[in-house]
Amino acid sequence: MTLTPNRSRSIAGRVAIVTGAASGMGRATARLFAAEGAKVAVTDLDLAACRSVAEECGGDARAYALDVSDADAIRLVVRQIAEDFGGIDILVNNAGVSSFCALDDDAYEDIWSRALAVMLTGQQRMVRAALPWLRKSDAARIVNIASTEGLGATPGDTPYVAAKTGVTGLTRGLAVDLGPEGITCNCICPGPINTAMTDKVPDEHKVIFAKRRTALKRYGEPEEVAHVTLSLVLPAASYITGAVIPVDGGLMARNA
Repeated sequence: MTLTPNRSRSIAGRVAIVTGAASGMGRATARLFAAEGAKVAVTDLDLAACRSVAEECGGDARAYALDVSDADAIRLVVRQIAEDFGGIDILVNNAGVSSFCALDDDAYEDIWSRALAVMLTGQQRMVRAALPWLRKSDAARIVNIASTEGLGATPGDTPYVAAKTGVTGLTRGLAVDLGPEGITCNCICPGPINTAMTDKVPDEHKVIFAKRRTALKRYGEPEEVAHVTLSLVLPAASYITGAVIPVDGGLMARNA
């Protein structure tokens, strides 16, 4: 049976923007998309790191410096990406920052503001900036990266929890608003993943936590999150939207 274009399981030739792509899950996503034949815009704060990832991707991958807390930069860079590649089909909002901070810490207000600016406000700004081109795509896909911290909470992490919980709500709202236009928007909530944010956790503590809290008894790898992201951006993934999907090794499934 020949698949119609909007039921294809290939993203070859599609234009994808990945934020926070210089490392971790963003890097893994950019590399996977490129391996699947997509044209990938690798964006992050550090242009040199983006260029390194773009070289790893090979094919038609290009690097762009982007601070997603900067509204003007978002508009300029997204427009440049659309001009360079001839459109936008896929947006993966992955950029994030660690935001652990006690409520009575003097730095709390600044950390709170930065967390929301990068991980929540930045996501809606990216969507709005990319929307004119997403509307021209025959299989427009948005994936917002949240966290299991958006489904529960860890002590001392309220800025991050608030931002990631906001992402799950933003995703549902975007799905409802954009659904009539055929644009899907879904959310992934990674659990304990081996990334730069978790590098400071001693390995023995990771083992103890994973065995106690996850069904699979281990931390996940960035590539395991990237493969779920890929599944959501396929043209064939045309009837899933507004979903909030934990990729957490069974963390949220366990009571004890």
